[in-house]
Amino acid sequence: MKIAFLGTGVMGAPMARHLAAAGHDVTVYNRTRSKAEATGLAVADTPAAAASGAQAVVACVGNDADLEQVTLGADGAFAAMDEGAVFIDHTTVSAHIARRLAAARALSVDAPVSGGQAGAEAGKLSIMCGGSDAALAAARPVMAAYAARIVHVGAAGAGQQTKMVNQICIAGVLEGVAEGLRFAQKSDLDLGRVLEAISGGAAQSWQMVNRWQSMAEDRFDFGFAIDWMRKDLGLALEEAKANGAMLPMTALVDQFYAEVQAIGGARQDTSALVRRLPK
Repeated sequence: MKIAFLGTGVMGAPMARHLAAAGHDVTVYNRTRSKAEATGLAVADTPAAAASGAQAVVACVGNDADLEQVTLGADGAFAAMDEGAVFIDHTTVSAHIARRLAAARALSVDAPVSGGQAGAEAGKLSIMCGGSDAALAAARPVMAAYAARIVHVGAAGAGQQTKMVNQICIAGVLEGVAEGLRFAQKSDLDLGRVLEAISGGAAQSWQMVNRWQSMAEDRFDFGFAIDWMRKDLGLALEEAKANGAMLPMTALVDQFYAEVQAIGGARQDTSALVRRLPK
């Protein structure tokens, strides 16, 4: 397929390369052109130029405003897309803009991902999708190049709401792991043996298995940045105001992350949450 990929950051660049490796003809666009050129793929000057003649247009940008700019803005992709082309958005944004884009273009899928940079590089992302059956049918062959799991959750916006559930759960788990780690340290326990003992039982989680050791070693310069996590939690908290959900833990952890930002952890991995707890 001829595919346009808009946004070649730490997530988008490897996803675009996986599409090319799968045999697709990929043209990329990025606001900072050097990042687009670093992919080694064909580069377009505007989202519209990238989207012209494409059978699928994929976006992985920063936030609602960025997404609106590359789709509906001046030189945006939507005006240049063929009628039968599918739009796939992997940005974590509000459910509101996902529904707005679906209203503007029927073959539109909100498809936020989970798995982080490592998942993108390995081509093993978990993708939660909102949109029509027809849109998902058109999008699946594209997403298959970098996905380990593709789940059609519901109508437009449901993918973004599911990503909010994902981030709500991660926030709570990480706070628990952080407190557990500090408790083990205060108790002078062997942290490796503690991990061995508890990671095989009901307390086990991806965060525990993959972040316990790095948290213990104060290594945080990798992974999913706290700045982005706070953006995601803000989306969840805003959506909760609309649907009436109570998110007291999420609101609390969001403020804990604000404390870590204030001590220089804005670009560190979300596991840097442990930094606010004294050793």
